[in-house]
Amino acid sequence: MASKVRMTFLDNQNLRQTALSRRTLLRGTGAALALPWLEAMMPRRALGAGAEDLPQDQSPVRMAALFVPNGVRQDKWTPDAEGRNFQLSPTLEPLEAVKDQLLVLTNLWNQGSNVGDGHYVKTSGFLTCTTINKSLGIDLNCNGRSVDQVAASHSERLTPLPSLELGIDPVTTGVDTNVGYTRVYGSHIAWSGPTSPLARELNPHLVYERLLRSAKPHGKSTKRDALLLDQVIDDAKQLSVRLGVEDRRRMDEYLQSVRSIEKRLERQEQGGLSAWKPRMELDASHAPPEEVPDQFPEHVRLMLDMIALAFQTDTTRVCTFMFGNAVSGRNFSFLDGVSGGHHDTSHHQNSEEKLEQYQKITRWHVEQYAYLLGKLRSMKEGERTVLDNSMILYGSGLRDGNSHSPHNLPILVGGSGGGRIETGQHLSFSPDTPLANLYVAMLNAFGHQTDQFADSTGILPGVLRS
Repeated sequence: MASKVRMTFLDNQNLRQTALSRRTLLRGTGAALALPWLEAMMPRRALGAGAEDLPQDQSPVRMAALFVPNGVRQDKWTPDAEGRNFQLSPTLEPLEAVKDQLLVLTNLWNQGSNVGDGHYVKTSGFLTCTTINKSLGIDLNCNGRSVDQVAASHSERLTPLPSLELGIDPVTTGVDTNVGYTRVYGSHIAWSGPTSPLARELNPHLVYERLLRSAKPHGKSTKRDALLLDQVIDDAKQLSVRLGVEDRRRMDEYLQSVRSIEKRLERQEQGGLSAWKPRMELDASHAPPEEVPDQFPEHVRLMLDMIALAFQTDTTRVCTFMFGNAVSGRNFSFLDGVSGGHHDTSHHQNSEEKLEQYQKITRWHVEQYAYLLGKLRSMKEGERTVLDNSMILYGSGLRDGNSHSPHNLPILVGGSGGGRIETGQHLSFSPDTPLANLYVAMLNAFGHQTDQFADSTGILPGVLRS
C-alpha cells in the first residue's frame, strides 16, 4: 500500500463545483479507510460478557452475513418436508454436500421493513430489523445497529480487525424518484450506529493487503500506522471545512469510527493483542491481482475467498458481503438461458420465460454460497473445521422481486457455530415470526448472551442445541 497519504482531491479542487469520487479513500493505514457517503459525492445534477472474558484457547466462533438483492423465485425455494428428513428444493440442490451443516428457515419476516415501497427499506434494514427514515439523503438513519456490529463489539478485543465489510458494487447515489428514497440505503447492510453505515471494500487485493498487514506486523509498523492515521485525520478535517452542514456531521461520525482503529493500534503498542496469533501464515505472493476483476463471477469468488481467509487466519470473526446493491441491474447473460439484468428479471409478472431466468440467477447465487461453505469445510481447525465454528447467514430482504414482500424471507444459515447450532434441518415457523429471533439465537451462539434484538420476541426455537 502506498505510504503517501495526502488526499489528491484536496489540491486545486473546488468542491463546490466538482463532486467527490465515490471511490475516494483516505489511504495509508492497514484499514484502507474509505470515506463515508457524503452529499459532496452526489453529482451536482442530483441535488453481554466482555470479549476479554472469552477463553483464548477456545476455537473462535465466526459470523458472516451474505446479502442477495432482488429476492428469489419463491416457488422453487422451500423444501417440501420439515425437520431432518427434508429434501433440498431445486434452487437449494447445490447445497447437498453441506446439507448436514445447513438450516433452512421458513416463515421469518422483517416487520420493520414492511413500510414504503421498493427495495431500500428492506436492504438497509436487513440486519438491523428496524425501519429506516424515508430520506432523500440528508437525514440518513436506520434507527438501529446491525446484528453483525453487535457481534463485532463482543469480539473486537480478540482480533486485529473487529469486522470486515465487503461488496461488489460501489455506493449508489442520487434519489430513486419512484419511491422517494436515497439510493445510498441500497448500498449498505452493516451499520455501526443509526446514522453510520459502514464503508465496504470492493477490491479483493486491498482486502488481502489488510489481512496480510494484520497477520504480519513488523518492526515499527504500529507507530508508522499511527502516524499515517494522524495524517488521514488531518486530511479529513481539512475536507470538513469545505463541506456542507450535513456532510460535516457525517464526517464527524466517520472520524468517531476511526477511533476504533486508533484503539486497536494502542492495544497493539501496549500488548493488548499480544495473545493473538494468525492461525495460518499469509504470503504476499498469493495476493489477488491489484485490479478489480472485470468479470462478475470471478470478482464474487475472490471476495468469498477473502472471507474464508479472514476466518481461517482469525484476523476477524465478523464479516458482511453484498452480492449487489438494492435494485441491482447486474446483467447475468453469462448464464446460459439468461438475457437480462437481475432487477428487471425479478419483476417477472409471472411470465414463465422470466421466471425461468429468475430461477437460474437465484440458483447461481446459491451455488456461490455453497462454494463458500465448502471452502470453509475444507479448512481443518483441530478436530473441527472452520465451517463447524462459523455461522454463515444467507438471505434477501424480500421474498419475491415482483411483490417486494418482506414476509417469509429466503433465509439460510450454514455452519454449526462451534457446535451451538442444530444444523441439518428445515424449520418452518408460524407465519410472520420475527427474523430478529434468529439474530438473537445467533448472537447467543456467538457468545453474546442476550434475549433481545430489535423487535425480537425471544430466541428462535429449534436453532440452538439444548
